[in-house]
Amino acid sequence: MVRRNRNGVRKERIIMLATSAFVLTALTMTGVFVRRNHNAERQDYVLDLEEIEKTPDVTTENMLSGDELDTLFAEVGTDDLDYDPSFQETNSQKVERAEGHADTSAGSGTSAAASGSASAAAQTEAQDGAASAAGQAQDAESGAAARQPEEENEEGMFDETVDTASAEDGEEVAEAISTTVQPTLDFHIEDGLVWPIVGDVLINYSMDKTTYFYTLQQYKYNPAIIIGAPQGESIAAAAPGRVTDVDYDPVIGNTVVMDLGNGYELTYGQLDNIIVSEGSYVSVGDNIGTVACPTKYFSVEGANVYFKLTKDGEPVNPLSRLEEAE
Repeated sequence: MVRRNRNGVRKERIIMLATSAFVLTALTMTGVFVRRNHNAERQDYVLDLEEIEKTPDVTTENMLSGDELDTLFAEVGTDDLDYDPSFQETNSQKVERAEGHADTSAGSGTSAAASGSASAAAQTEAQDGAASAAGQAQDAESGAAARQPEEENEEGMFDETVDTASAEDGEEVAEAISTTVQPTLDFHIEDGLVWPIVGDVLINYSMDKTTYFYTLQQYKYNPAIIIGAPQGESIAAAAPGRVTDVDYDPVIGNTVVMDLGNGYELTYGQLDNIIVSEGSYVSVGDNIGTVACPTKYFSVEGANVYFKLTKDGEPVNPLSRLEEAE
């Protein structure tokens, strides 16, 4: 029994050794095959300097002569060449042929015979050239005299004094244009006013006698009318005019002053959300803002619009103008 087990172990060992030897042999053969292929590929990229040295040198003896090249191109024709007959090099039209130059295709006898006539022609051309040079000099002097006033005018264009004068003229023209574009303000006492807002008159205009102010609990002169209106209501321009002042007064709140022309001005008080600015022109009926929360001086009267008309700084009763407008 023990002998059989030993024989089995020996057989397994022999099989393992044979398998290992076979695998090693196969790997070795594969490596040799791959290495040979790699060397063959590398040889394809190697330059053989000996073969290059054996190649004959390119010398003038091996080159084609001019006649052979002409014959070759004559057989090929110009249609196969990259040649454009319409092509012309830059400034090639300025290349002139020298006077008296003989054609190279002509014989030497022809050039010798033409040399005498060429010298005579050269002398004649020299005399003509001297005369033409004198004429060109005169033309140049006259041209310089004619260009001198033009150059002086061009220099004047860059003169600072000229620029200053032209700038002042331009400002005057711009001012004249702006004056013509601006609307004409021409208000007269006979002209009516539009109510800036619909509401009751809480405190009437009174400059000949005092009137009672409920919040202040005292009698005072009133150069304007106080029109009651809901807070947030839009306020319209009572007449066309130009805004001259947007300010805040502690008594009447945010104010807008408009010039109506001929010394008349309108003052709007107790405003909020003012949408006009100083210098802007307003047409009659345009919105200028909304009714604000009343200041502490008109807390009892409630939300209102302060509306005053003046002539040269003196108060004018606006209610009469509003009544006539109705």
